[in-house]
Amino acid sequence: MPISGNLGFPRIGRDRELKWEVERYWQGVSDATRLADLAATLRATHWRLQADRGFERIPSNDFSLYDQVLDTSVTLGAVPPRFGDRFDLATWDADALDGYFAMARGAHDVPALEMTKWFDTNYHYLVPELAPDQEFAYSSRQDAAMVREASALGVATRPVVIGPITFLRLAKRTDEGDTIELLDAVLPAYEAWLSDLVTAGATAIQLDEPALVLDLSEAEKAAYPRAYERLRAAARGAEVMLATYFGGLRDNLSLAVGLPVDVLHVDLVRDPEQLDAVVAAAPEGLALSLGVVDGRNIWRADLTALHRRLAPAVAHLGADRVQIAPSCSLLHVPVDVTRDTGLDAELATWLSFAVQRLDEVSVLTRALNGDADAQAALADSAMAVAAHHASPRVLRPEVQDRLAHVTAEWGSRGLPYAERAPLQHERLGLPLLPTTTIGSFPQTADVRRHRASFRRGEVDAAEYRAGLQAATRACVRKQEELGLDVLAHGEFERTDMVEFFGEKLDGFTTTSHGWVQSYGSRCVKPPVIFGDIVRREPMTIDWASYAAGLTDRPLKGMLTGPVTILQWSFVRSDQPESVTTRQIALALRDEVTDLEAAGLPIVQVDEPALREGLPLRRADWDAYLAWATDAFRIAVSGVRPDTQIHTHMCYAEFGDVMDAIIALDADVISMEASRSGMQLLDELSAAQYPNEVGPGVWDIHSPRVPTAEEVDRLLGAAIAALGAAKLWVNPDCGLKTRGWPEVEASIETMVAAAERARDARAG
Repeated sequence: MPISGNLGFPRIGRDRELKWEVERYWQGVSDATRLADLAATLRATHWRLQADRGFERIPSNDFSLYDQVLDTSVTLGAVPPRFGDRFDLATWDADALDGYFAMARGAHDVPALEMTKWFDTNYHYLVPELAPDQEFAYSSRQDAAMVREASALGVATRPVVIGPITFLRLAKRTDEGDTIELLDAVLPAYEAWLSDLVTAGATAIQLDEPALVLDLSEAEKAAYPRAYERLRAAARGAEVMLATYFGGLRDNLSLAVGLPVDVLHVDLVRDPEQLDAVVAAAPEGLALSLGVVDGRNIWRADLTALHRRLAPAVAHLGADRVQIAPSCSLLHVPVDVTRDTGLDAELATWLSFAVQRLDEVSVLTRALNGDADAQAALADSAMAVAAHHASPRVLRPEVQDRLAHVTAEWGSRGLPYAERAPLQHERLGLPLLPTTTIGSFPQTADVRRHRASFRRGEVDAAEYRAGLQAATRACVRKQEELGLDVLAHGEFERTDMVEFFGEKLDGFTTTSHGWVQSYGSRCVKPPVIFGDIVRREPMTIDWASYAAGLTDRPLKGMLTGPVTILQWSFVRSDQPESVTTRQIALALRDEVTDLEAAGLPIVQVDEPALREGLPLRRADWDAYLAWATDAFRIAVSGVRPDTQIHTHMCYAEFGDVMDAIIALDADVISMEASRSGMQLLDELSAAQYPNEVGPGVWDIHSPRVPTAEEVDRLLGAAIAALGAAKLWVNPDCGLKTRGWPEVEASIETMVAAAERARDARAG
């Protein structure tokens, strides 16, 4: 009979308990014992949720205090020397925890590991940093400890391990060599790891290899059989599941089904059409885990349609060769929709979070096993989905009409950059190497308390506005004192760079407890796009105009770009993403032109998710980049040539999309660069990037203040690569999550570095 399985569960807790306890530990107001107790409580809760629903494959080691890739590096002993010796996270020793968090966040004068996006999600992972002669050793036994921990609670778990080829694919070598060359070095550590899991009592092991949905090199393809022969033996008879997700196997199908594993998991949400091919290709003895409910989006599944689709596959394979599961780990969705008691009643019936996804898998599995009681739940699912699609709140005729009248001219600035730039320089009157920030400034405890008081009704609208005005005035004055050339208003009225716009646009709704982990303790609450998008009224003009009136220096309006709003929201599934993005672009176009009319000489439209949304297969890139860049240009091209358009990108492999970045035709782009040591300079130089650029000179995701020498070195490298004439000087990203003391010290260092560089050129 088909059984139910899960690939991973959100670890932050229903009320973000893990976030708060980890941050208390960082602040020194908690200790390792309290953190360990809270972590154990969360794990037990999550295991019980799944066991109570009849799941027979329940994950362990899907839990992490910061990031599962970082955990893998520690387990394999891949700790760069600057962080000290290898350590065992199973001990919950304070020294081990501090070493672990130093790798994630940096410490004192020790920079953190580089951070980037996990495939095409908004989750960030810490990039393993490997030497060309890297030595690996099985060093942390926390995964085996979790297997024993669950067993003591009466729950048998399937530990989750990131597979060796995916691990190496995600890593970088310090000499820029090919990481797959380290396979033979890392495999003994993997063998010891799997053997220890079996010793701990694991009877099934999940090896995650999402790299199998990518374009693989010949060396990577050859590595799979060699690696999995050894891992199969190391598992010593335990059931081995190879998990692929985030796309279809395509040309890697024969490779995947030929590996010596017991179960192959496939993502039938991202690529539903691969079902027939996978079923036909699966050899006798290979079971399939069918990922059929969406682990990355929150729309309720049509279980009746899924039952109808899967029944023939179950009949063909045999019931004992089928597992029913989400498409991927549920890490990417909120925990429980019932926690959001304030949601619109109709919309709530359309949604399914992680707990509800477990229910969907359970119901579908029972229905495929002939359970008559599951039929009512199937019918209820079908009715909810039908009501959603038929709702008059979804389609807006005026939006469809406006889309139909968009022409190519809407995406053109009229004059090329070479002719716009002199007009902008004359209007702005900025010095060489102008300094600025990315936009947001610290959301202090006072700001957050003031917002919370307003939401609880403890202060009225006038008092709330007065408090925000005071914070904005202080922020503008502080920027002037620090010597910044281009200012921002600080964004104290905004909780999040996407949620803010979701609250102001029709076609969106927001949640109160729809939190998902972005990285470490950083959680975001993506808005939900359920219908056609309309800008009801200006969204940012009020605060931008207020701040601009406080200073004689240029101040920029701040918007989030259409692709990023799409990527960082839960997106409707009833129309192509390209159409939804264009709707957002049209709403933003109205906002950009209103900012210009209000006198703002600079408008920044951030697109950090442009690279994130890139399809995983190169064959699909061109189509995506065409509509993504088109949406950005539609959003920004309604302004005059002397209005300067900025954009910002961070934590991505920029070289992959450099042509598209150029095609955006932003006058200035700021980009994350410090953690990678200005690696993007080679990419910008090779592409002969034509417009102005601000490669970040300090890492804002680390709590440390950069030294003058570090900033001088990074800025000097940027000047040497690109020349000073088109360079801006700025941090890597917004400053919302940082504290004012470190922000002030870092800006002082940055401004002083810019002044030294100007003086050197003037002399």
